[in-house]
Amino acid sequence: MEFFKVLHKYKLARACEINTIHGTIKTPVFMPVGTQATVKLMTPEDMYDMGVDVILGNTYHLFLRPGMDIMKKAGGLHKFMNWKRPILTDSGGFQVFSLSQFRKITPEGVKFKSHIDGAEHFLTPEKVIDIQTDLGSDIMMVLDECPPYPAERKYIEDSLDLTLAWAKRAREYHKSDTSFLFGIIQGGVHKDLREKSMEELFKMDFPGYSIGGVSVGEGKDLINQGVDWCAPFMPENKPRYLMGVGTPEDIWYAVEKGVDMFDCVFPTRIARNGAVYTKEGQISVRNGEYKEDFRPMDPGCGCYACQNYTRAYIRHLFNTHELLGMRLTTLHNIYFMIRLMDNIRKSIFEDRYEKAKEEFFSVYKLRS
Repeated sequence: MEFFKVLHKYKLARACEINTIHGTIKTPVFMPVGTQATVKLMTPEDMYDMGVDVILGNTYHLFLRPGMDIMKKAGGLHKFMNWKRPILTDSGGFQVFSLSQFRKITPEGVKFKSHIDGAEHFLTPEKVIDIQTDLGSDIMMVLDECPPYPAERKYIEDSLDLTLAWAKRAREYHKSDTSFLFGIIQGGVHKDLREKSMEELFKMDFPGYSIGGVSVGEGKDLINQGVDWCAPFMPENKPRYLMGVGTPEDIWYAVEKGVDMFDCVFPTRIARNGAVYTKEGQISVRNGEYKEDFRPMDPGCGCYACQNYTRAYIRHLFNTHELLGMRLTTLHNIYFMIRLMDNIRKSIFEDRYEKAKEEFFSVYKLRS
């Protein structure tokens, strides 16, 4: 089984496939986030019906709850949550950033104080591989430090050296031929440090590479700058994953630079607050203007929610705190993202990426 194939290129944009023991992932791909062994409000059957190839799980949170004893007895994450397609797991590196008040970084690893019960846990590059192996992850991430923004250059330099040392240990420790370990490019907003990160990681010959340390408060221009510095220079024969980034406009930008994989909580998080994507842009169905609007959320959309329910009804569900409202908007936004990726992939095969992008944004209006 060949792990990764580039099927077609249009300039820098790529249409590829990633093959795992749990199935094939068609790229460019958007991966819904299932941090706690569930994509909130969705069943696996919902996800299959929408054409979701792969979801993302979180090593740190699943390690804490339900814990690895239960996970091993269940037979791994796929069986535990009844998901039969590929799973990518984050390493806990983002929690080094997001739970900074609960952790201490050492050369050996990261000591976390559980935000749930205060228990102390020590995660090393090797232990993170063991946890992801027990989860049965198809694609694993190395333990890294995701530095905050802004941060002093010296901090970023030291952080990068530590991440590279951890990556080397993880690469040497990982022996599985049924899971694939990705290196994570760090370096903050410093071009020379990003270049150093790539140079050192590429020597370690990981099966795939991620652009990390983005979407940590630096704004879209600097995120795009990081993509410009990395994506075109990453190995041609390996997947390229932009971590934690995934609005429609971000995806169009990064695919054009050669990125293959995306994950982001944004589409499902905004859905739970009543915001949905439409072909004309993002709207909030909670707004009073939709009180007597008996059209679907996105006219022309083929999702279950738009085929069966109106804006007025879904607004009513939100106003009366009925969970069905959040479920319908979440389902719609995931469907929107999956269809967006299908359209992008099709445009690459048809050598009309710029034209397809122009057509999309001629109707889809960005929020000011």
